[in-house]
Amino acid sequence: MKIFNLNILLFFLIVSSTLQAQKKADLSDIKFTRQAVQRFIFDESQAIQLASLKPQNVIGMSVMHPVEYLSGANANIEIDKDALIIESEKASQVGIWFGGFNPFASYVIDIGSCAGKGAIGFEFSDADHFQQMFVSVNFENEQIVDARLVIKSQTDTINQRAITVNPDNNFNLKGKLILQMLGSGFVLYHATEGLPQVIGQADFNKFLDLRKIEHINSFQSKLYVEILDGQVKVNKVAMELSTGMGTADIRAMTYENGDPIIENGRLWYTMSIRGRALPHHIQGVFSLDPTVFDLKLEGVIVFDRNDGLLRNEIASHIYYDRKENLWRGITTGFSAYANPEKEKKQLLAIESTKDPRFGFSVMKAEPFGMVGDIEDPHVVYDSEASKWRIFTCENTGDGYKAILLESDFWNKDYKKIAGPVIHNSTGTSIQKINGQRYCFSGSSEREIFVYNYPDLSEAGTIKMDLPPWDNTSNTRIWPNIIQMPEGYPFKYVALMMDRFNYPGIQGPNWTYGALYLYHGAQSSNK
Repeated sequence: MKIFNLNILLFFLIVSSTLQAQKKADLSDIKFTRQAVQRFIFDESQAIQLASLKPQNVIGMSVMHPVEYLSGANANIEIDKDALIIESEKASQVGIWFGGFNPFASYVIDIGSCAGKGAIGFEFSDADHFQQMFVSVNFENEQIVDARLVIKSQTDTINQRAITVNPDNNFNLKGKLILQMLGSGFVLYHATEGLPQVIGQADFNKFLDLRKIEHINSFQSKLYVEILDGQVKVNKVAMELSTGMGTADIRAMTYENGDPIIENGRLWYTMSIRGRALPHHIQGVFSLDPTVFDLKLEGVIVFDRNDGLLRNEIASHIYYDRKENLWRGITTGFSAYANPEKEKKQLLAIESTKDPRFGFSVMKAEPFGMVGDIEDPHVVYDSEASKWRIFTCENTGDGYKAILLESDFWNKDYKKIAGPVIHNSTGTSIQKINGQRYCFSGSSEREIFVYNYPDLSEAGTIKMDLPPWDNTSNTRIWPNIIQMPEGYPFKYVALMMDRFNYPGIQGPNWTYGALYLYHGAQSSNK
């Protein structure tokens, strides 16, 4: 009888091992083929409008877009042939209201022409001018001379400086000024033909922290124009949620068990809209029909730690908890880099009753003891183990290495149960392939590594043609491999990014990248 039971046990062990081997073999036989690539660079078709001044649609200028004369003579302001014209023979400063305020939006002035000497840009201030910030460019004889930042408090100037970068470039003012606000800093661009050119950049939160909720609720945005003797024609002013000049940190939004959210044939992703370095990126939300590569910016998410600030954390994994009817997840507290002497980088638990995929959303965020150089978290509830598990990467002193954490709770008491792996790791994620979970990671080794779940033993690498790197570029990308349900013309989809930085940024520069779509299929020669 014991021999019979032993034979049965051996039989089931052999069958189980065979099934596991088949699953691993299936994974190694998947090949990904590149389908398309595109890079969003302040894409107008993707912009989500927050406010605007369109001269051709103005009736009742004094009410729609009130003018405030800040100093000097009263400039002549009128609308003629779809353009707003500001003109003066004497020194004059004016502010023309066009919207509220959002420190994570992009602001655009479309300049039709200019003559004489003066300055043009933006004023952000409360209604009583108790605090003000000006970002502008000086011009003379149609040419941009320099870019400047001025911050005032109670009429006293507390910071005034040139913010010009790439000063050797000779720019005609005609075109677009694009101010990409990034919470605690900004980048200023000039655009005519080709790539928008970087002309200014600065951090300002040490003097005026515009992430404060009180400022977001009370500040207003104005077109700022200073005329010494001349004229400016403005075609349009806009405030919008923008794609920026690069997108990265791509993570599929899921349900609590890790299954991807698919609604109306569209996948949903969080991606970081790149700004300059850290802490300048912004958490964007995009949707995609993976059969046609029609990526669409749907919204922006910021995070409230109940300290009076809205924060631009990134590298988030957001899931919908169907049992609790809540949007939850884990994000990386990169906003700590705005005040590194006071704050520490850490993972944060995030939650929202509102669907955060659309428009401008705020999610509550709380620390849960994961302090340190840890990033790229992906959390799932494993019903078989009755545990919450986070696959993330931690800087071990020898670069970032993947680890697996476990807890009985979604938002506390996590302990490491596997890792670190031996390979450099980035963009860590967990997904099911043929019914079995695997852990995926990019790396600096020109490979996408696959690890068995949950012990993180090596299960191979991903095969693909035309990977999103070459011999000249960094390779620490995010894999984002998803198995699609029946009915799609491909079984697997992967959305990845490259790491080519935007030209012209000064100092630390993490402004990648373009987005790459891959379809995956089982190899025919297995």
